[in-house]
Amino acid sequence: MTEAAPTAGEERALAAMTATGIEMRIVRHGRVSSLAEAAVARGVETCDVIKTIVTRRGDDDYVFVLVPGDRTISWPKLRSLLGVNRLSMPDAATAFAATGYERGTITPFGSTTAWPVIADERMLGRTVAFGAGAHGVAAVLSADDVIRVLAATVADVTDPEPEG
Repeated sequence: MTEAAPTAGEERALAAMTATGIEMRIVRHGRVSSLAEAAVARGVETCDVIKTIVTRRGDDDYVFVLVPGDRTISWPKLRSLLGVNRLSMPDAATAFAATGYERGTITPFGSTTAWPVIADERMLGRTVAFGAGAHGVAAVLSADDVIRVLAATVADVTDPEPEG
């Protein structure tokens, strides 16, 4: 079985990650059907699979929110941090237009626009797995390095995933 050719998104994301000089391990595992499956394939804990969520705070104004896998955005905390009354999640086409990545592959690395980044504080000091611009491709790297090179704001912006 031959490996699929890299997608444009994967090439862009990996080039941007490599350009930072961060030490990383690239993992190509194909599509997965759950967060737990992704964690196993990437060799990390579920909490260390980082979800990049694109959030709209205004017309053509977005923010990347980096969320540990076992957590979900706390909208009240995020609104308070950003000083806004309303945030929304763009639909798939709008998210693609804002980032150049399709939903499920979004990463701040290599985004067509360098939107501000907010990282949940629980990432600090951990080794995390980040999507790398294509389904089934990830980079495993230091969260502290990611936060530094992306000039991310670190804050408590998540809540535990609901049970069930």
